[in-house]
Amino acid sequence: MKRLNRTTINKPNKYPERILQFGGGNFLRAFCDWMFHVLNQETDFNSSVVVVKPTERGEYSGLRKQEGLFHVALDGIKSGDLYSEVALVENISRVIHPYNEWEAFLSTAEQAEMRFVVSNTTEAGIQFSESDKFKDQPAHEFPAKLTQWLFHRYTYFKGAADKGMILLPCELIENNGFALRKVVMEYAELWQLGDDFIDWVVEHNQFCCTLVDRIVSGYPKDRAESIIDKLNIQDELLVAGEYYHSWVIKETKAIQKELPFAQTDLNVKFVKDLAAYREIKVRILNGAHTSLVPVGYLAGIRTVKGSMDTKDVLHHIKEVLSNEIKPTLSDFQPLEIDEFIQSVLDRFKNPTLKHYLIDISLNSTSKFQARLLPAFLDYVKINGTFPKRIAFSLACLICFYKGEFDNKTIELKDDLEVLSFFREEWKKVSSKDQSIEELLQHILENKSIFGYDLSKIDGLISFLAIQINGIQQKGIIEILKKL
Repeated sequence: MKRLNRTTINKPNKYPERILQFGGGNFLRAFCDWMFHVLNQETDFNSSVVVVKPTERGEYSGLRKQEGLFHVALDGIKSGDLYSEVALVENISRVIHPYNEWEAFLSTAEQAEMRFVVSNTTEAGIQFSESDKFKDQPAHEFPAKLTQWLFHRYTYFKGAADKGMILLPCELIENNGFALRKVVMEYAELWQLGDDFIDWVVEHNQFCCTLVDRIVSGYPKDRAESIIDKLNIQDELLVAGEYYHSWVIKETKAIQKELPFAQTDLNVKFVKDLAAYREIKVRILNGAHTSLVPVGYLAGIRTVKGSMDTKDVLHHIKEVLSNEIKPTLSDFQPLEIDEFIQSVLDRFKNPTLKHYLIDISLNSTSKFQARLLPAFLDYVKINGTFPKRIAFSLACLICFYKGEFDNKTIELKDDLEVLSFFREEWKKVSSKDQSIEELLQHILENKSIFGYDLSKIDGLISFLAIQINGIQQKGIIEILKKL
């Protein structure tokens, strides 16, 4: 069977490079790139994507070997009926690793037709670091790389107003567009790039706040063989997800004309205010994921669907959503929230998705901060006590970050400083140099971990200590039954 590339299937790239994309992971490929593919097929969008590797580790070697080609397998409900499709996405033109291909990265800023920047570097990606230097090739943080790129474009085109960019960050942080612009401004000030450059960034570049929603489960190991047999071509980048998708974009300067989603059936909305859309989505859908991952994983379950099939875990997530997060959503009608909760649970139960918990666990500490902490603190304000179910998920998360459970290693993926901190704190417990309570004190008071001094919340440390001891002695399911 032939391997997928542009030669074997005779698919030369026919679109001009107009999109610079920081990241080439499963979500961006099955969400943004798939949408751009639809725009190319159904409108005159006529754009290809240059994928930039945002971190030093890894090569995106599969994407290079397949010359940007991959299939997206989507399943779910469309217009009330079961729906399934497999689409070949062919709009990625090339991959650039700026740590190895610095000049190639900068040269894309010289392409006059470049118009869009897309990113998904996780909640931890939009960060400012004073240690980044303008002369670095490249700077470490994603916004620093972006600032270097924008300054090169500004300089090359002599500050031309029509060479500004439309930026569509997909990171799940509030007002992600404004947050990204703020960090770019901080780098411009740090590096003394000049007032004229700052004015150009602000006046001629549109940093759009966005909200994305699609469950992408990654490579469908259990059914990849049957899909590939039907395609009759090898595709190691085959990515599966649910058909449901939503992209809500805060309108800036009539960008709808340049992004002709209205000419398609894609679920993309341009709105004046993202706040309401974001709050219910992040707290319910993303909050459910983040509260589920450590609980399900430590219970020996490996997928979202498997978690939904486990009675006690399903009950725990229902309780988190209905009794602890729902009361914090004061801007919505109860029935509206209930319907959204049910739709999320239905999506989690999708039998065709093999959404691995370990894949969702990437940067779980920053995800807790963005997705669960706001509801946690609002619940405390409303009730004068902390939400026990979210707290239990937090206890599981702290156990998860020990890096091993039940004599099995957990492949943690987070900032190296975060992983080192947890490793050292748990090592002190193992050597009996500190108690579980002391471990919790150090973790909860560390604002760089969860963004808030949770040790101040009355009774939380003792509750978490009881849960962690119980988890280690009896296991997750037994503790859940008594919670």
